[in-house]
Amino acid sequence: MFVATLVASGALSQDNIAEAAGRLATAGCTPVDSKWLDEGKAADIFFGLDRIAARAALTGIGDRVDVIVQPVGGREKKLLIADMDSTMITVECIDELADYAGIKAQIAEITERAMRGELDFAGALHERVALLKGLADAAIDQCRAERVKIMPGARALVRTMKARGARTLLVSGGFTRFTGPVAEEIGFDAAVANVLEIADGALLGTVTVPIVDAARKRAELEAAIEGGIDRALTLAVGDGANDIPMIQGAGLGVAYHAKPKTREAAAAEIVHGDLSVLLYAQGIASAEWVGI
Repeated sequence: MFVATLVASGALSQDNIAEAAGRLATAGCTPVDSKWLDEGKAADIFFGLDRIAARAALTGIGDRVDVIVQPVGGREKKLLIADMDSTMITVECIDELADYAGIKAQIAEITERAMRGELDFAGALHERVALLKGLADAAIDQCRAERVKIMPGARALVRTMKARGARTLLVSGGFTRFTGPVAEEIGFDAAVANVLEIADGALLGTVTVPIVDAARKRAELEAAIEGGIDRALTLAVGDGANDIPMIQGAGLGVAYHAKPKTREAAAAEIVHGDLSVLLYAQGIASAEWVGI
């Protein structure tokens, strides 16, 4: 049995649900039942066949409605592994840090190309960090305080999953000076990121190696699975090309307001809503959320 979870950024109507059930029937997916998770906001439709056909059939349903299709069994996850920049927070930290050096546009262009998968991630990271050489160490804390905003739904997602027994891990190609405070504020169990090298109160233009790249993100997922968490019970979410391996390796891999290559690679995506969509996807109604 499969479930299609519909989550509206605005209002979800009974007509939307009926249309979705009709599309599933036309696609041969055999809808059998539906129920509200939060009336007017989110609903589940249960069906018997063909997850891939169902996802295609439900594309474009309603006005600003996200749809997550997955097996019913194991939909509530025991591991969340998440990217940070433009996923758990609203900005790309290196771009904002570059603004304090007066070179935001230059670095942001490299970041965008790297996240789209047009540049080698490691090379792009070293190139951008080198451009920050000489920036005052104090600019990092100033940037974090002034620019970093938590993504809507992040606290509820992480804290609710933790309260229900899941492990939560923040894995970023960014920097520990940002991920540490962000992970603590949101409520993650642990965080992994790159370390900026600093001396005499200024950035040296380098990071410690090996860096946290796409392979390392996937490795963190695999380590958790080897530690005893069933792959089917894992959830990975990110927006960039360097998130693709961990998204593809998870039981439910989600592209969040993502770059085209990431969207194409993911089995599910969030286009309209915030991170709370991932709670509805697990069958958890808002009355059960923690930390909001």
